[in-house]
Amino acid sequence: MGFLSPGSTSSITNGIDRQAARRRMRVRLLLYVLVPVLAIAAVGCVIRQPVLRGAERSAAHADPLALAAHVKTLSVDFAPRSCLDTTNLAACADYIAGKLTAYGARVTRQPYSAMRRNYQNITGSFGPETGPRLIVGAHYDSCDDTPGADDNASGVAGLLELARLLDKTPLRLTVELVAFSTEEPPFFASPSMGSYQHAASLKQAGVEVAGMICLEMIGYFDDKPWSQQYPFGLFHLLFPSRGDFIAVIGSNQQRPFLKRVKRAMLGTVPLDVVSAAVPSFVRGVDFSDHRNYWLHGYNAVMITDTAFLRNTAYHTPQDTWDRLDYDRMAQVVVAVFEAVREQAGTNIQHDTDK
Repeated sequence: MGFLSPGSTSSITNGIDRQAARRRMRVRLLLYVLVPVLAIAAVGCVIRQPVLRGAERSAAHADPLALAAHVKTLSVDFAPRSCLDTTNLAACADYIAGKLTAYGARVTRQPYSAMRRNYQNITGSFGPETGPRLIVGAHYDSCDDTPGADDNASGVAGLLELARLLDKTPLRLTVELVAFSTEEPPFFASPSMGSYQHAASLKQAGVEVAGMICLEMIGYFDDKPWSQQYPFGLFHLLFPSRGDFIAVIGSNQQRPFLKRVKRAMLGTVPLDVVSAAVPSFVRGVDFSDHRNYWLHGYNAVMITDTAFLRNTAYHTPQDTWDRLDYDRMAQVVVAVFEAVREQAGTNIQHDTDK
């Protein structure tokens, strides 16, 4: 039988202590790495609103040539379209009303005044004449004397092509396509916005609104690496670096509605659909007409190419009709059409992915 000297016992004990210390250090290092990764993943799930499944590929077809023609008419023939150019805005309103009528919509006008000038919203309705409504809207005015092709002739063109697709589509809810005036400064974020006037009129009349989808700049795409910018550095870890997707944007309070819209769009076209539900203080999340439906207690999201975070011609004379991608814009319209059909059509798929 052998024995261990006191020195040998001390050496073994020290060795065990060192091994335990190394294990504790490895655990700490793992936690230092794992905790931030898990935190980012959790935040990413909250913000990105991932869905387990999308919809089937759509059989609908939006016409890129028609979209280009609408954008060119609005941004060239009726330019400029600022709040000061009321003659051009009136011509835009007549053009939009005429196209909506030709596509089978029931057309109404909502006149209002701001700063002693007269403006109007144009609405084209499809489906039942009474009951809950789903709103899809886009503003037709532009900033100052800019052509406003992407901002926001693209959204109005999408609205008009959506009207063509909705004609003869069976609907269980009323779908209102609304073209707003006075979205741009100096009226932005004031009750003089056309969308504020529209949302307020719905609230005053006690209309039930299933939701609102805002089309705000849907025509500019950029496949170059790092062409897409974000308001926070963290977003670069969560979202694509190329500006080759369409985004569905909402506030934290809009998560359920946002997720339904995203799921209905995702997979219907080859274009990637990305979503973000973020706090309302994040720059850009409320930079369009959907903000006014939030103010009146309605669900609303924005469909956008992310505006100034991608398109460097935002609010400049370079925002011209020839810079837009009408093939991918047509995909956006089809995806929005499927979202509208899922929300308001007669063949409703129940939401199982909460």
